Amino acid sequence: MRKKLLSVALCVAMAATALVGCGSSDDKKDDKKSDSNSNAGDSSKTDDGSSDSSDNKGGDTASTDGKVYFLNFKPEIADAYTDLMKTFSEETGIEAKVVTAAESQYEATLKVEMAKSDAPTLFTVNGPVGYNTWKDYCADLKDTEFYGMLTDKGSAITDGDSVVGIPLMMETYGLICNKAIFKKYFALDGIADTGCTKIEDINSFAKLKAVVEDMQAHKADLSIDGVFTEIALNSRNNWRITNHLFCLPLFYEYQKDGVIDKQEIDFSYADQFKAILDLYLDNATVSRSDASSGTVDDSMLELAQGKAAIAQNGTWAWGQINVDDSVVKAEDLYYMPIYIGADGEESQGLCTGTENFVCINSTADEADQQASAEFLKWLYTSDAGKKFVTTNYGVAPFEGFDNSAAADANPLVKMAIDDVNNSSTKTVTWVTTTTPSQDWKDALGESLQGYAEGTVEWDTVVSDAKDKWASEKAAANE
Repeated sequence: MRKKLLSVALCVAMAATALVGCGSSDDKKDDKKSDSNSNAGDSSKTDDGSSDSSDNKGGDTASTDGKVYFLNFKPEIADAYTDLMKTFSEETGIEAKVVTAAESQYEATLKVEMAKSDAPTLFTVNGPVGYNTWKDYCADLKDTEFYGMLTDKGSAITDGDSVVGIPLMMETYGLICNKAIFKKYFALDGIADTGCTKIEDINSFAKLKAVVEDMQAHKADLSIDGVFTEIALNSRNNWRITNHLFCLPLFYEYQKDGVIDKQEIDFSYADQFKAILDLYLDNATVSRSDASSGTVDDSMLELAQGKAAIAQNGTWAWGQINVDDSVVKAEDLYYMPIYIGADGEESQGLCTGTENFVCINSTADEADQQASAEFLKWLYTSDAGKKFVTTNYGVAPFEGFDNSAAADANPLVKMAIDDVNNSSTKTVTWVTTTTPSQDWKDALGESLQGYAEGTVEWDTVVSDAKDKWASEKAAANE
C-alpha cells in the first residue's frame, strides 16, 4: 500500500536511528563565549519582530518570562517570518525575533550566533549528521506539547530515549513546468519526433532530453530565453544542485546497494548526474560560462515571467511564482520528476521528505526554552500560526493541522500530495540528509562551478567528491 505523505519521514528516521551516536564530531562547539551583541554580519540579515510584552493576547499560551530567538533556515520566507514573530509577540506577550541566514550560509551563521551571549533558542538541523554536530545544544523535547502533536513519532530525530529534533514540515521538489509553453511547443509545425505529443508523455531522461533540446532549438518560436531557468551555480545559490539534484544519484546508489547511508560512496550514478546537469547547462536562459551568476529568486522570476519553461525547485517556491507580474497561473503548472536515466525511472515520483528538524537550545535559559516550546505549539495551533504554515510550509505532520488547506493555497502542494498518494509511482526520499557536512556540499559546488566554466574535468569532480566524502565520514567516527 502506498505510504501517505506524512509517513515519508520514516526513511529519514531510519537514517537517524542508524547514525545518531555513531561517533563524535570534530565540530563540537566550545563553551558559549560571552558578550557579543553584534549581529551575524554579512552572512545573515536580522529581522527583529519583537514587541512590547505587556500586550498579552496569548489565549491558552502558558505564562513565561522567557523570549524566543529563532534562526531561520529558509531565506525565501524571511519577511513572512518577521511578520509571524510580531504577531506571536502581540498575541502572547512573549518577546520574539527571527534572524535569517543567507542562502547556503546557515551552518556558518549558526556557529557565529551560538557563540554569542544571546544565542538562538530555536534552530534547525538537516538530519542525523547535523544533529551529531550540534548534539551538545539540543534539548530533549519528548515532554513538550509540540512533540505530543507529531502524528508520526518515528519521524523525529532521537538519541537513546531523548527526542532531539522534530520535523517542521514535509516538502517536495522536482521540475516545475509551465504547461502552456509545452502545449505551444507540441502545437508547432516541424518539431522533432521525440515520441511525445504532450508533457504527460515525458517519463524518462531520454524523453526529457529529446523534448528539451528540440524546445531549445525552437525557443524563438516559443518566445522564451531558454527551456530551463538559470542555474545560479554560485556558493550561495547552488543548493538546488549540490543538495536537491545530487539526491537523485545518491538515492539510486543507496537503492542499488540496499543501504541507508555509506561511509564511502561509489558515485555509481555520476554519469547520470553529469547528463542531467549538462541538460540544464546547455538549455538554460544563460550560457554555461554564466551558470554561476544570478540567484534562485532570479531563476523563479524567469519562470513566473514566462522566460523559461522549467525550473527545478520545491513546493515552497509557489510564493516566488505567484507574484504580481507573473504570467503563470496555478492551472499552468505541472510537477515533473527529475529524471536522470536510472533503470525503472518511468515509475519514479517526485522527491519528498524534509531536512528541517527544529531543536531547542539546551544551553538557553529555562524560561527561554519554555517560551520556545510555546512558540512551536502556537505555530501549529493558533489561527495566525496555521495560516503561516499553510502558506509557507505546506504539509505539516501534526495533529489538528488541516493539510487540505495547504493544498488549496498552493497548487504545488496539491500536486505533491497527489504524487505521494499515487500507487503507481515511487517517491524519491531525501537521502542527502546523510551527506557528511555543508563543507562537503560547498566543495562539490565549487567543483561543479569549475566544470560548468570549463576549468575542472568531470573525472576530478567525481574523485574529489568521493575522497572528501570518505575522509569526512571517517573523521566523524573518530
